[in-house]
Amino acid sequence: MSAAIHRAIRSINTAAEHPRLTRFSLQPPKMVEVEYANGNAYKLPAEFLRIYSPAADSKIRSVAVEQLVSLKQVISGRRHVGIMSGEPVGNYGVRLLFDDLHKTGIYTWDYLYDLGSNKFTLMRNYIKTLKKHGLSRDPPRRR
Repeated sequence: MSAAIHRAIRSINTAAEHPRLTRFSLQPPKMVEVEYANGNAYKLPAEFLRIYSPAADSKIRSVAVEQLVSLKQVISGRRHVGIMSGEPVGNYGVRLLFDDLHKTGIYTWDYLYDLGSNKFTLMRNYIKTLKKHGLSRDPPRRR
């Protein structure tokens, strides 16, 4: 095999390996804190976790945003969303219940690591998408 193929395989294997979770702390209603064996620690706000929910309906929305399929599918207005509770799912993740009653996503420890590692880029991209479509992080005002 060529050196390029070896580098690609090494890069895939490295990217696929996540450090072991050493601490999970739910701080309702505002955030989740996670720490990993490599020393990385992340504070993940409720809004961030809600908009990047791994639930199937949220994934469809994320794809739709990138393909500009429908504005109705962009998750907006979640600035003040809170986390009500969390329940363990096996030994690999947690299901969070948000105060907007969203509860279908299972956040694996690896997914939380990826979110934490890319938090600023993901949030910046989310805000750009909202602005591009004239939407807001704030919930709509009641009339």
